[in-house]
Amino acid sequence: MRTIVVVFLSLLIAGVAAAQTQQKPTHPPSQRGTERIMEEVRHRLAMLPYYSVFDNLAFKVDDGTVTLLGQVVNGTLKSDAEAAVRDIEGVENVVDKIEILPASQFDHRIRLAIYRAIYGQPPLDRYAFSNIPPIHIVVKNGHVSLEGVVDNESDKNIAGIRARTVPGVFDVKNNLQVLKQ
Repeated sequence: MRTIVVVFLSLLIAGVAAAQTQQKPTHPPSQRGTERIMEEVRHRLAMLPYYSVFDNLAFKVDDGTVTLLGQVVNGTLKSDAEAAVRDIEGVENVVDKIEILPASQFDHRIRLAIYRAIYGQPPLDRYAFSNIPPIHIVVKNGHVSLEGVVDNESDKNIAGIRARTVPGVFDVKNNLQVLKQ
């Protein structure tokens, strides 16, 4: 009887050890699973405490791998973004390609001036009332990129024109997307 108990305990311990060393299954998530992961990543990135109108976060999901893209002013946001998506169920790997923008008083002044030019007067001032305004202003060495979404082509054009009027701006890439009506 004692031999049976010892053998049983040995098998039980071996089974627990084997279960602890098993890795996640490597089969790709279903389409529905990928959509769930994308929605969760989007939500977690939007909830990051230091995410602002001067940062641009984007991502793509491919077979359980989340690739983080974009530009941030604060290096803490880069590491926070990676940590936020790493523990989402179904995420097997995170590739962080977020660029930390160089610290520059010149660029900071441009960011603030473009913010005032875009959000400071009608018709674009209505976008300023979101928790995270939908027009993101990315400035690197005087070069500006407008990222995000607007309601119509007119708002996209107005934002680009206003950004170009700010002194010290070398060029403006207007990457704003127009929501489908």
